[in-house]
Amino acid sequence: MKISLIVLLLIFSMQGFAQEQFGSVYTKIITEVNAHSQAYSNLKQATEELGHRLTGSEHGKRAEQFAFDLLKSYGYDVRFQPFEMVSWSRKSLAIDIGGQTIKSVALAHSPIAAHSKSPLIDLGNGLEEDYVGKDVNGKTVLVYLHILPGSPEGTKNLHRSEKTAIAMQHGADGIIFINSVPQGVLLTGTASITGDLIKIPAACIGYEDGMAIKQQLEKGERPIATIDMENESSRVSARNVIATLKGKSKEKIVVGGHLDSWDLATGAIDNGIGSFAVIDMARTLKRLRIKPKRTVEFVLFMGEEQGLLGSKAYVAAAEATGSIDEVAFMLNFDMTNAPTAFHSSREEMQNLYRDWLVQLQSADSTFKGKNNIGAGLHSDHQPFMLAGIPYGGGAGGILPNNAGAYYHSDNDVFSLVDKAGLEQTVKLGTALAYSLAQTAHIPALRLKDQEVPAYLERYGLKVPLTVSGEWRW
Repeated sequence: MKISLIVLLLIFSMQGFAQEQFGSVYTKIITEVNAHSQAYSNLKQATEELGHRLTGSEHGKRAEQFAFDLLKSYGYDVRFQPFEMVSWSRKSLAIDIGGQTIKSVALAHSPIAAHSKSPLIDLGNGLEEDYVGKDVNGKTVLVYLHILPGSPEGTKNLHRSEKTAIAMQHGADGIIFINSVPQGVLLTGTASITGDLIKIPAACIGYEDGMAIKQQLEKGERPIATIDMENESSRVSARNVIATLKGKSKEKIVVGGHLDSWDLATGAIDNGIGSFAVIDMARTLKRLRIKPKRTVEFVLFMGEEQGLLGSKAYVAAAEATGSIDEVAFMLNFDMTNAPTAFHSSREEMQNLYRDWLVQLQSADSTFKGKNNIGAGLHSDHQPFMLAGIPYGGGAGGILPNNAGAYYHSDNDVFSLVDKAGLEQTVKLGTALAYSLAQTAHIPALRLKDQEVPAYLERYGLKVPLTVSGEWRW
């Protein structure tokens, strides 16, 4: 009995010592990022020299090489992970509603050629319940991109690709989204769940134009919508960029962010601030000569905007080789800015997160937020989550300069980026990656496949996954 008590005391003592050591490394991380971070300057250079980073384009290929060369210059073993995908790029679009030309932008994976002319019908939020009692067959549907003001409390939005899928299921001839951001901002993005071409044209129009057309429909007017659209598409190869910080074991922490962007602007916010923060996390750990227990793999995913294609390819390759069992945790940084605490998809991480945050706050008082537990969809953590792997990242941050209003638009430019907020992401992400790589035990274990459905339902994810065709249970 006495021996058991002594052993327990020794364990607790060792745990306390490990925590103190984390605090020491946190201080070094904060000091290093404050003095030498290159995230802001690297992102500035990328936006100026590369422009956009559309997957499958020459810009995208240059971005892949840019990230590869940066990580290589920091002393990493870097490799490309190629994957096949359907590329898409816009050529021309003209939308006429009731004889009036409407400024618009095509949504990705719309058909190569579409020439539709049909009555326009208002489908509100574009959710399944909005179609009840409506004859949509052969009509163009007008749908609000987010949730309309005045909608029933608790109404949950769906992704534009899921709303497009619903429209197609009901026989729509085309779909026109109204952006929720005022002042004529146009938003692009994929309208395809799978990353393959869809069968109907999908486009976005500005808030003011869209709401004016809604008023016409409410008055009983029945305008005809004409959509003339041409795009380009082909089968191409894209490449994830992977840098490895080898640990003492094969068990690994994946730290990722998508490098690609849409083509309307330079993708400074979506997802320059995430991907270039990840690159600087890698630089920071290398600069500090960290020798972690677990391997840390930094992954710059391509094809996220087209349907999480790079992260799906990563998980599929890992499952094919059996190396998926080595992935203990995934960190995802997508439009993360100025986080003040940690996020996890799993409640089991609460105690460790609490301890780590206290230590991080001692090193930098900025990190005084509240840890967050929850799960969602539509970023590169999703394929890992569906494989049962716990994921996390930053919590409590806020985008600078109202940047959230301009993602996927021609206004997503470098002037929106806040240097301090970007470096705050680097600090927290580096500390969290180090902690996960170094802790004796990660309490959030990988879920077995039969355990995943109940977990997803707890966070209300069954419906959108069913609509997208990714609910396999």
